[in-house]
Amino acid sequence: MYSRGDLVEVCSKESGFVGSYYEASIVSQLRKDLFVVMYKNLVEGVVNTQPLVETVRLDELRPVPPPAPENDEKEYGYLDLVDAWDNDGWWVGRISGRKENGDYFVYFEICGDEIAYPVSRLRVHLDWVKKKWVSSDNKKGRKQKRRRLNTSENNNNINCSSVN
Repeated sequence: MYSRGDLVEVCSKESGFVGSYYEASIVSQLRKDLFVVMYKNLVEGVVNTQPLVETVRLDELRPVPPPAPENDEKEYGYLDLVDAWDNDGWWVGRISGRKENGDYFVYFEICGDEIAYPVSRLRVHLDWVKKKWVSSDNKKGRKQKRRRLNTSENNNNINCSSVN
C-alpha cells in the first residue's frame, strides 16, 4: 500500500482527462481505499501557485513507473503505446508517424488529437498490474487502420476537454 511521502501517479477519470497520469505524493490515508495527494505539477485555481491537494481512490493510484534504462535508444514503432508529456501530465496514445526531424506523431484515441512530440517527451507506456509493471502489448493494434485526425505540425497541447 502507500505511505505518507510516497511518489505516485494519479490516473484521472474525470471527463477530458481520461487516459492521463499526474505525478503526486501521498499526504495521508483517510481509509483503506482513500488517500489525500499533493500534485507535483498541478496548482489550485488559475492564478494560485499552491500545489493542488485532492482526495483520490486507491484504484486511481499507481507508483511512479521506473525510468527507462540509460542505454534505451528511444525508438518507437508504428502504433506503439506510449505516454506523452503534455499539459503537466502523461497522456496515453499511440505512435502514428514520424517527422523528418525525428519527432513522433502521437494519436490520442480518447479525443482524436494527433500531435508531434520530441522523443524527450515520450516514454513507453507501462501498466501497473498485480503490483508489477507490465509492458503494454505494443504489437496489439498494429493491424488497425491508421487514422490521422486533427494533425498538428507544431507542439500544440493535447485538448480532450470537449470529450465526454
